[in-house]
Amino acid sequence: MTIEAIQNINLDSLLDTSISVAAAFVLGAIIGYERQYRQRTAGLRTNVLVAVGAAIFVDMANRLAGHDGAVRVVAYVVSGIGFLGAGVIMREEGNVRGLNTAATLWGSAAIGACAGADLLPEATVGCLFVLAANTLLRPVVDRINRQPIDTPAVEVTNTVYVIAPRERQKEAMRLLDEALEDSNHPTRDLVVHAFGTDDVEIEAVLMATSVDGEKLDHVVARLAASSAVSQAFWSPSTTE
Repeated sequence: MTIEAIQNINLDSLLDTSISVAAAFVLGAIIGYERQYRQRTAGLRTNVLVAVGAAIFVDMANRLAGHDGAVRVVAYVVSGIGFLGAGVIMREEGNVRGLNTAATLWGSAAIGACAGADLLPEATVGCLFVLAANTLLRPVVDRINRQPIDTPAVEVTNTVYVIAPRERQKEAMRLLDEALEDSNHPTRDLVVHAFGTDDVEIEAVLMATSVDGEKLDHVVARLAASSAVSQAFWSPSTTE
């Protein structure tokens, strides 16, 4: 196995792999920067890791075009790693966590597949780029995230939340509708779901992406003063 791995070292192929992965790194970074700038869940590092992982898989498949069995195994790895990646992605209080970990697992699977196919230099190159995505890009991500959240490039969704007793749901919805209409805040979506055993939570997603915080504070204070409403508050978010 070691002798075969040494025999598979091809400087021309290694250069080709380096160029391919470097191109994937740069292009993935361009896509990821735009996503990170808009504060999306899958940001700079996630996109770079996915691009680099895909490049490693495809480059390795090109090297193994004559080995049908190995190519089939690679295909199983590509599909199987998706289930493993999904296992580390968690949704917690409206936030998605674990995407970078899942993307890193995908890149690691590509590197492992290269090593298993005796493409050791290619696996080394892929490893260096995945490490670069998770380390060298971290200061860039931190700098982007320090930008004010009210930048015009960020797509903000504003939602008013009302919690009311289940038997007074209709009354609470009417009060919410009147309060938002009086304050000139039209809604584009209204969702009602259970909140505990006796209450419901009404979510009114506003049409406007830019709102006057003081006006909305007055709206929720007006709603909270009603006996039909247990709680009322509003919150901006940047989720898609």
